[in-house]
Amino acid sequence: MSITSSKSPKAASPTFDNILQAAERIRKVAKHTDLELNLNFSERYEANIYFKREDLQVVRSYKIRGAYNKMASLSPEALEKGVVCASAGNHAQGVAYACNKMTVKGTIFMPTTTPAQKVKQVKLFGKDQIEVVLHGDTYDDAYHAAKHFCDHQHATFIHPFDDVQVMEGQGTVGLEIFRDADFKIDYLLFAIGGGGLASGVTTVFKQLSPATRLIGVEPVGSPTMHTAIQEGHVVTLDNIDKFVDGAAVKRAGEATFEVCRQNLDDILLVPEGKVCSTILQLYNEEAIVVEPAGALTVAALDQIKDQIKGKDVVLLIGGGNNDITRTEEIKERSLLYEGLKHYFIVRFPQRSGAFREFLNVLGPTDDITRFEYAKKTNREQGPALVGIELKSKNDFAPLMERMNEARVVYEYLNDKPDLFQFLV
Repeated sequence: MSITSSKSPKAASPTFDNILQAAERIRKVAKHTDLELNLNFSERYEANIYFKREDLQVVRSYKIRGAYNKMASLSPEALEKGVVCASAGNHAQGVAYACNKMTVKGTIFMPTTTPAQKVKQVKLFGKDQIEVVLHGDTYDDAYHAAKHFCDHQHATFIHPFDDVQVMEGQGTVGLEIFRDADFKIDYLLFAIGGGGLASGVTTVFKQLSPATRLIGVEPVGSPTMHTAIQEGHVVTLDNIDKFVDGAAVKRAGEATFEVCRQNLDDILLVPEGKVCSTILQLYNEEAIVVEPAGALTVAALDQIKDQIKGKDVVLLIGGGNNDITRTEEIKERSLLYEGLKHYFIVRFPQRSGAFREFLNVLGPTDDITRFEYAKKTNREQGPALVGIELKSKNDFAPLMERMNEARVVYEYLNDKPDLFQFLV
């Protein structure tokens, strides 16, 4: 993955005393969410696994904590000029809700590609206190437009993570976890995007529970903080996988990087497909609806299962704003990751009965889920895109053996990412 590096002067860091003050500021706005012992995951990993349910906030994520604390720290003169943010997700909802609660005018810039459901939610939380401006095709477009608007209107920009008051607001999650736990916390896992949550929570635990191992989790396709710590300074990733949108940023914060570099014990990278499997698992087994970033900590457990046996482990479930229109994509990514879905370009012989012979190659539980000729005319003489779903990943090797024995002419697409993305 290519990166662009830059070095900046050391930024300010959150303090434990300020996090205590933030907890008082947000007490009547942010819900004190539950810390729940999960029996199924505890049994599966032979540990005591607790979920900190920030998906149960009124805006369904912890972002309200940082947004409200930042705004509550502003002077009346600054609030009178209004606040501005750029976001396509949870941060926008947090700022909108804070504007409504504080009767402060807010302008929220969102990319034009933002799903209508998310725009509607932001307007619902902000009511008549906010204006949503759709600008550009990407977050970066919306961000630059928001900053330009701030400069001309002299409004205050509410950064989603790289701001001390925002970090301190997010840190109140850590206070709640520590106060609610009547046990010694051995491991604490939380997602990292830009690093605001990680900075606040680790500041609390370094003060109150220094023996707790503090582990951040990022998606493989967006290892922003992981790369920065490896390089020793903040870097900009040229390309990221945006699927885990709540944790997919190209550049970590300057201030958050400094805190995370000092406080984190480890960062785990989780494949996006594993995240999708975890989303489905939490929904089917626990009736918990999480967004991709909200599933990161649970998805990381397999990587540390040997370390956590017999330990007390807290997983921060960061958000539950999952768009139902993404369900098919989530299922598809999960099947691909689990080795249950495979795609081929098959070139059938130019004679009758060729497709029937191909069906005989399939096992008794193999299922064709997609069949599409590449040619719209004279289709029988053209290649076909074939998707096959298996009952077990162990069925793949026998399928390939049968295809080779039958001399099927094919090209396997799963291991050709450029061609796969183009065709599938």
